[in-house]
Amino acid sequence: MGKRSTGAKRGPAAGRGRLRPRAWLGLPCLAAALLLPVAHPRAGGFILYEMGTTDLGTASAGRAAIAKDASTAFGNPAGMTRLDKSQILVGVQPAYGISHFDKSGDSRGGGNGGNAQGFAPGGALYGVYSATPDLKFGLSLGSYLAGSLQYQDNWSGRFYATKSEILTFGAFPTAAYRINRWLSVGVGAQILYGKVDYKTAVPNVTGGDGNFQVDQSDVGYGGMAGVLLEPTKTTRFGVTYTSQVDFKLKDTGQLTGAGPILTTLLQRRGIGSKNIDLSFTVPQQVMASVYHELTDRLAVMANVDWQDWSQFGEVEVEVNSSGQRRTENLNYDDTWGFALGAQYKLSDPWTWSVGFAYDTSPLSHSQRTPAIPLDRQWRAGTGLEYRLSPKLSLGLAYEYLNLGDASMSRDRGPAAGKLDGKYSTNEAHFVDFTISYKF
Repeated sequence: MGKRSTGAKRGPAAGRGRLRPRAWLGLPCLAAALLLPVAHPRAGGFILYEMGTTDLGTASAGRAAIAKDASTAFGNPAGMTRLDKSQILVGVQPAYGISHFDKSGDSRGGGNGGNAQGFAPGGALYGVYSATPDLKFGLSLGSYLAGSLQYQDNWSGRFYATKSEILTFGAFPTAAYRINRWLSVGVGAQILYGKVDYKTAVPNVTGGDGNFQVDQSDVGYGGMAGVLLEPTKTTRFGVTYTSQVDFKLKDTGQLTGAGPILTTLLQRRGIGSKNIDLSFTVPQQVMASVYHELTDRLAVMANVDWQDWSQFGEVEVEVNSSGQRRTENLNYDDTWGFALGAQYKLSDPWTWSVGFAYDTSPLSHSQRTPAIPLDRQWRAGTGLEYRLSPKLSLGLAYEYLNLGDASMSRDRGPAAGKLDGKYSTNEAHFVDFTISYKF
């Protein structure tokens, strides 16, 4: 589950030449390889834990085992068997992020880029239909991969990235069945729409900068499965598996404002406008959770989560006009996440939640770029739930996400130049409003 050694070439065209991601000639190919999305509320890699659910208050601790409302349709579909009635949950989750880069050295000149994050809307809808006491069907609508970074055009890292954005929306139909008193299983599908918008400045020999932009979308498919074990009435164990989803962006790469020298060099390499295909993979992940009621009022919960980011770091780039294809290995590490939380029932009908989580980094100091500035992360959440009636509950939660300083030192030669620095402020704040209704 660690770093994968690769660089192996795929497909019948793999042997027909190489793309060299350096200097002037390979710039569009390198830019395509580095357009990989940066979600600005993000998990250990780019996957969101923050999905408009009540467990924002526990920093997602116990997600695969709590199984107390309709959001379990995604968190662990097997948990739907614990719901005695059909129900829905609506979550509205705005976020605000702050990322200020503090450069310590550069060879191109320019500013620090301003706040690369900002406001981001968010939310999700979850529904569970109770066909029988043991058979349930669910549907989740939302996103677990989304966000953006956008720097000022004249900043010192503009030849690495000025914008890196991905927007996704998914539909996740699921089904669950209780096999016996202590064992339930669930399965489901992923239908994920993804749109990528990446932009970087391109240096001309004379005159102002040009721009290279990718603005493309695709639909990918995958699966998911879950198991819920209930050895006692007060203890539950859950495991959820979410498969990879493959995206292929076709005819990408719009180069504008390039001077005559750069244009001629690129044309000789067979690289023109919108003739690059890019394939990458949203990684598979496994989450294991435990939930235990210590007393009638107090429950504790925990997670261990693995995400296959070494797989995400293998990106296939193909230049259609020349038939060249290569798998770029960006040397990502798989990430591990750990979370611990608690819920306490205050005077009825109030419940208070609190939780903490930590995720390892998929990138080292020498691998980071402003387009992919991932570091270790920790989060803290708290929330309140209020049960208005046996059918209707309201929730309010807050989570603070610290994204690390994401220090970096990169030198990509004369094209992009040298860039050293770190993020003096790198964080995100989430607020989540939920409504849960039982039919």
